Amino acid sequence: MNREEYKQLVKQLTPKENKLKNAAIAFLVGGLVGFVGEIIINILINSFKLEMAVACTWLAVIVIFIASLFTALGFFDNWVTKTKAGLIVPISGFAHSVTSSAMDYKKDGMISGLGSNFFKLAGSVILYSMIAAFLLSVIKVVIS
Repeated sequence: MNREEYKQLVKQLTPKENKLKNAAIAFLVGGLVGFVGEIIINILINSFKLEMAVACTWLAVIVIFIASLFTALGFFDNWVTKTKAGLIVPISGFAHSVTSSAMDYKKDGMISGLGSNFFKLAGSVILYSMIAAFLLSVIKVVIS
């Protein structure tokens, strides 16, 4: 079997996905996450008399905690499989990737396990976020 025949076989056997359906599900789930986030912010502002910036910070902490907890309990992977990008694009996806790495490598010890693999999945997000922030800062300085 040559390379082209192999590519054709892989293409033939790869399951087809309904991109429009996946996009609609991700849009609705992401919107629902945003809606629930707005409700939590309003509760924090009205019940605890917090300022908007502080309430948004608390919302981020709450979302990170819930995503990490659900990852540790095994719920989050199943939900991501069904909801696609609706749950993994927001900050919950970042928390999920860090928690997953921590759980996968905890058996290898604190240094060689957790310490060296904690940001294995999330490291690229951190790297490219830092590069984008740097480039945008340079653009802002040049324009100003």
